[in-house]
Amino acid sequence: MLDLVFLTKEDGLIMGPISRVLGWILNGIYEFLTLFTDDVNAIGMANIALCIILFTIVVKMIMLPLTIKQQKSTKLSSQMSPELSAINEKYKGKTDEASRRKMQMETQAVYDKYGTNPMAGCLTLLISLPILFALYRVIYAIPAYINDVYDMYKLAADAIRGVDGYAETLATFVKDANISGLKIDFELGALTELNVIDILSKCNEETWQTLAAAFPADVSAQLTSYSEPILHVHNFVGGLNILNTPSWKSISVLIPIVSTALQFLQTKISMSANKNKNVKDDPAMASMKSMNIFMPLMSGFICFMMPIGAGLYWIISSVVQIVQQLFINRYMEKITVEELIEKNQAKRAKKLKKMGIDSGNTMATLAKTSTKSIEVEEIKSTKDYANISGKKYDTATDTDNVAENNEGENKTDAPASGSISGYANILKNRNLK
Repeated sequence: MLDLVFLTKEDGLIMGPISRVLGWILNGIYEFLTLFTDDVNAIGMANIALCIILFTIVVKMIMLPLTIKQQKSTKLSSQMSPELSAINEKYKGKTDEASRRKMQMETQAVYDKYGTNPMAGCLTLLISLPILFALYRVIYAIPAYINDVYDMYKLAADAIRGVDGYAETLATFVKDANISGLKIDFELGALTELNVIDILSKCNEETWQTLAAAFPADVSAQLTSYSEPILHVHNFVGGLNILNTPSWKSISVLIPIVSTALQFLQTKISMSANKNKNVKDDPAMASMKSMNIFMPLMSGFICFMMPIGAGLYWIISSVVQIVQQLFINRYMEKITVEELIEKNQAKRAKKLKKMGIDSGNTMATLAKTSTKSIEVEEIKSTKDYANISGKKYDTATDTDNVAENNEGENKTDAPASGSISGYANILKNRNLK
């Protein structure tokens, strides 16, 4: 028998803890709303749709610092893009080891100049993605995380499990009602309470009636009675129920349409913050532009097949992100690239200091230098570059580098001004560790 089905709490190593925290927030919001409702059957604030709206706003505000950090990384990337593209073009078609090393050195010099690293944007995404996936998990598993809603379903589940042969009856019901998204093996024996609740949570007003008709009269009356508060807390404005799927014959068709339109608007506002004139020459930005068109259309298509509650979440999420993005754009307009570089350099210098490396003004010097003036051919040794990037140099790891280093140290010519070797010489004079 499979207990880990659609609505069972997430228990993964990463997603599990995040889902539990988000579940506590969702349950807390619902219990707060019940304070304004004396009777769950009365029209009041205890409503799943309203709970989803408030929950989405709270989670998006929690994730706001990550969003701002991602925007800063994107702004730096748009400035770096032309320089990185020039390096890629310079070594296009060159596959020899020397060219690859030079390309890596020049690329790293650009990242050092801006005080960032290639993984800066990815790290923010890696942090936000588990939160996003856990958020979906909680939204789609309301009874698993809201105690009062679980208790409503439990009454109906207990009534069903008291009937002989209920597993076979439910198996027939699931098949006839064409209920999908369940991973229950009806052949392994009686279903657990969680299994039954998972099935019930997929029922809307129509399928509740079908389910009740499949059981004896006394149990059927109980199921009808228990379904009323469940359907009530899932009601939304305009007579909609968030358990139903959108239909072309009702106002619910507006849910996927509005969701798609808002996501288009959100991506447009988000892209307006990056005024990169070299998008055509940047494969990454061009790919992102295509995804910004494809994803809203895909989500709109999915909305037609998912319960209205999923579309409601996407709508509120887009509205919150649009408002946030407008304020972030105004905030980012006041921050120059130079300020971002300066802050990045300060953070990097702090990290290097903890490692026992005093970077001095190296990053500030590189920040004022155009990478066009950096000629890798002028590097005297790998050690010179290692010193500039703030990395430790171990001559025991590469005999070729040792030979190049010795050769460079035997030369008496002063390194060219503006070259990486020149900066390495400055750092040597500062006794850089």
